[in-house]
Amino acid sequence: MKNKIKLYFLIIIIFPTSIILAQSPLTGHWDGAISIMGGELIIAVDLKLDSAPLIGTIDIPQQNAMGLPLKNVSFSESKVHFELAAGPGVAVFDGELKGDSINGDFTQAGAKGTFHLKKGIATKIATPAEPPPPYKEEEVKIHNGDITLAGTLSLPVTAGSYPAVVLITGSGAQNRDEEVMGFKPFKLIADYLTRSGIAVLRCDDRGVGGSTGSMEKATGEDFAKDAEAQVKYLLNRSEIDHKKIGLLGHSEGGIIAPMVAAHLNDIAFIVLMAGPAVTGDKIISKQIEYLMRAGGATETEIKTELARQEQVYKVVRTNKGWDALKLELQRDAKESLNKMTAEERRAVGDEDKLINTSVDAKMKGAKSPWFKYFIDFDPAKQLEKVKCPMLALFGELDMQVPLDLNKEPMEKVFKKSGNKDCTIHVFPKANHLFQEAITGNPAEYATLKKEFVPRFMDKITDWIKQRAK
Repeated sequence: MKNKIKLYFLIIIIFPTSIILAQSPLTGHWDGAISIMGGELIIAVDLKLDSAPLIGTIDIPQQNAMGLPLKNVSFSESKVHFELAAGPGVAVFDGELKGDSINGDFTQAGAKGTFHLKKGIATKIATPAEPPPPYKEEEVKIHNGDITLAGTLSLPVTAGSYPAVVLITGSGAQNRDEEVMGFKPFKLIADYLTRSGIAVLRCDDRGVGGSTGSMEKATGEDFAKDAEAQVKYLLNRSEIDHKKIGLLGHSEGGIIAPMVAAHLNDIAFIVLMAGPAVTGDKIISKQIEYLMRAGGATETEIKTELARQEQVYKVVRTNKGWDALKLELQRDAKESLNKMTAEERRAVGDEDKLINTSVDAKMKGAKSPWFKYFIDFDPAKQLEKVKCPMLALFGELDMQVPLDLNKEPMEKVFKKSGNKDCTIHVFPKANHLFQEAITGNPAEYATLKKEFVPRFMDKITDWIKQRAK
């Protein structure tokens, strides 16, 4: 969803400051990897421990994340600990220095693994140059009132006018590739479709990349207007078959696409990638339940958290009880700290600051126009109005738009709509990004292959070609 938490699997490493800085054996470059859930995540760490404060950076090439600053770097005797606050929670490396190697345990958001580092000579990681694609790519600027959307229009090289697809991103402020942990779903989709003779338009979200504006006060209605502007842009392009323009929306984009199709008569087809069929409050609560259980939470803890979430919904809907909610969130945060080990609490540092920062962020999110709009928006009402062909795709292991919550309501709304060309397809072993997954937990994203499950693109391409004849 648009405001859902970004799930970047970034690494954290910590070390105590009682060291002789000028003689630290940790200063320098270290190469290694994290081993977790059957896969490896390559990392490179650079440390400078001959100055105060102790500083360091980490590269994660598989996530295209380079030079990320480390915090709370510390080293005591032979014990090593690195830290980087990001993603679904603090990723912790607890290791031991032996000679020119560091080996130890890694944890983040309930996921456990190991890591190893070996001292080496820093070398710039070269990114192989990609060969030019066998189609045209054009940088475009599209205007929606005061907002300018920057994007890429991919066009086949064969003669004639082409069917076209507008890609609509899912949760959060995302770039045109919908990049998550180095995986670029929309870039892969655009490449495959364009090679198959279908033009593709994909844009950076508001305030991202080359696009202007901000997501801060935007709601689903604003995102729908952005998508409409992209459709109207294609209607002014001579290379595009104006009767064969479709939409592909992922996650929250699967909510936006039907909104656009219900409003514009120019939409020829819709593809929904993990598109919700129930209201946002149900989606968020089910996400919490699934992710907490995957992280090892007890049923009592899950029940307590879901009750707190219901309180949030009530406060947002009535606009009453904000002060009481803030006090409850502060209490929850303190209880979470009290459950940490002594070492974890030392890594936190200023606990009051952490609590205030965390609670303020939650309050800001709950007060956002997007959240108020999203929790009560019912996608079914828009899906009922859509008369063009629709293809709804779900991942069997999706924990963000869960299959068991959305497939049956999607079937019911398709039947109720009277639309005779609606198809639902479930991909086995697929997560929310339609990667082949182990459990579907977002904590796996960084370790999975940066590719779709088998037949995913074939299914989409063949279906679109049939509707674009």
